[in-house]
Amino acid sequence: MERQRTIKKELSIKGVGLHTENRVSLQFQPAPVDSGINFMRTDLAGRPKVSVDINNLLPLDRSPRRTSIGFGNVEIHTIEHLIAALVGLSIDNLHILIDSNEVAGLDGSAKEFTEKILEVGIEEQVKEKKYFSLREPISIEEEGSLIVALPYPNLRVSYTLSYNHPFLKTQYLDLMITPEEFKEKIAFARTFCLEEEVSDLLALGLGKGANYENTLVVGEKGVIKNKLRFEDEFIRHKILDLIGDLGLLGFSVNAHLIALKSGHPENIKLIKKIYQQKQRYESGGVRASYIPSEGEELDTTMITKILPHRYPFLFVDRIISLEKRKRAIGVKNVSVNEWFFTGHFPGQPVMPGVLIVECMAQVGGVLMLSLEENRGKLAYFLAADNVKFRKTVLPGDRLIIQVEAERIKSKTGLVHGKVFVEEKIVAEADLMFSLAEV
Repeated sequence: MERQRTIKKELSIKGVGLHTENRVSLQFQPAPVDSGINFMRTDLAGRPKVSVDINNLLPLDRSPRRTSIGFGNVEIHTIEHLIAALVGLSIDNLHILIDSNEVAGLDGSAKEFTEKILEVGIEEQVKEKKYFSLREPISIEEEGSLIVALPYPNLRVSYTLSYNHPFLKTQYLDLMITPEEFKEKIAFARTFCLEEEVSDLLALGLGKGANYENTLVVGEKGVIKNKLRFEDEFIRHKILDLIGDLGLLGFSVNAHLIALKSGHPENIKLIKKIYQQKQRYESGGVRASYIPSEGEELDTTMITKILPHRYPFLFVDRIISLEKRKRAIGVKNVSVNEWFFTGHFPGQPVMPGVLIVECMAQVGGVLMLSLEENRGKLAYFLAADNVKFRKTVLPGDRLIIQVEAERIKSKTGLVHGKVFVEEKIVAEADLMFSLAEV
């Protein structure tokens, strides 16, 4: 499992903002685990901190053609090239002191950020990296642009660039995004615009700090007053921007991103959907923060260190037997005061069958998350097969929930559950789970 990373020592970079032309100094400082990436505006009273977080994203109509974060009157513009360097080099935690409202444009790429970070060195930290592996496909389509995100064990980008332009031919590039690939194939790619766009951009107050050296201006016959670093430098920069926008998530993503003519607007919509998917799956999952010992009995307090369920949705009162990789036995005392009895056959209360299945699922979750290799993982309840209800469960019954492992692998688990009342079986089912890194 990869560990979180920061830089080994401080470094400084100075430059001019591409859009504002404001002079700016940036100072990078190592940060402790779980800090994330944070800017501090040292030129403002109180040195306000702005986290690189999707919740701090500024609307694109306030910062067109770039990615910006902030709140209130505190803004930091054009962060994507810097954040791409951090994502590309797998930097998780960093403090960035900045004395203006826009990150330095430098040469229009992530080159200097990447080189300076590698020069001071990268330090591995004691805690595991935060990951989310995409679980369901996501698609974004708008005005001829498209991004599709598919589940994949690593981060992979397949990009197609297509312009109706005599020099900017259709280009395609497929890359696995690793620190080595980023350093060699992406970091040096510079931002670009079409010659016909220049006057409109300047009229909008954009590109004040741009010139022919830090921005590739593309005319009908080629790049004006500059030379390409790569024959397909344009598409590489599009991938650089996409990687930088992914950094707003605050965690690493495993997914295959397939993009056609996408830019910041589509990238932002994509990361919002990825973030929503992560929130949805985490709210429906169980995560192990405590690993019980073999044979340990668990009371409610101990169970809540393994399962995130709380009243009224924690149904397991105790785990009375735990044999790792084999079986677990839990207990549920069904009280007449259970909240669900007020609406389920009132006057003749019966425990809903779906909640009996949930009891089995919770004991199954404890069984799978009791393994050391599953520490910090999420267990998602995916399916229930061969469900049978043989006897009603009434107030006053004591459920004995027995779950046996059929198969527990690194990413999936299958268990068979049985529920007994007074040694008579009342329900059983085969339950399938998915085990995923956070």
